[in-house]
Amino acid sequence: MTAVVLIPAYNEEKTIGTTLEAVFLIADVAQVIVIDDGSADATGDIARKAGATVIRNEKNLGKGAALQLGVEKLVAESASFDIVLLLDADLGSSAREAERLLGPVMRGLADMTVGILPKVPGSGGFGVVRDLARRAIREHGGGYDAQAPLSGQRALTRECLQAVLPFAEGFGVEVAMTIRALKQNLRVFEMMVDMQHRTTGKDLPGFIHRGMQYLDVHRTIRELARE
Repeated sequence: MTAVVLIPAYNEEKTIGTTLEAVFLIADVAQVIVIDDGSADATGDIARKAGATVIRNEKNLGKGAALQLGVEKLVAESASFDIVLLLDADLGSSAREAERLLGPVMRGLADMTVGILPKVPGSGGFGVVRDLARRAIREHGGGYDAQAPLSGQRALTRECLQAVLPFAEGFGVEVAMTIRALKQNLRVFEMMVDMQHRTTGKDLPGFIHRGMQYLDVHRTIRELARE
């Protein structure tokens, strides 16, 4: 079985190179697509030199829209793959752990795996966005109790990918993926992975980021309720 990797990236020149080095070490990865989402730095150039296919947005469109462009490129190329691996650009060398996400999907034990990352002391807010997402998944996903509802580290079968499209906009993309998969009676399996990426704390930038997350997730939940 072969996997393709989609990595949305916005101003990640400090980490994208190391992330890609780790991703290319994962067995069964056939192609890596980096969606440079309007970066003002050298993210795209570094990704291209590392061997990734790069899609360049002239302006920042947000995570969901960036991932959608990646899928559209796969469709346009009639790409052959069995699994799509979604990863964040700032995982660095810990991106190698994504290999663990592929295992249950390749063995037919899950349609979607979701990575649960270790808690970093002092990071995060007060859990408002996470709790909002978990409540929505329980309500619309048949009572499923998600431990990592906002995790962007996921592996999906090709069939599961079709079931969760189109990707929701912005930071609501992960919540929508989980809910749509569960509504289709697909198997969602969360698992611990030893990954690390940039975290936000209880400071002004952190609260601004989580405020944007909250608005995106809340909008996505309303849209899913109308589906």
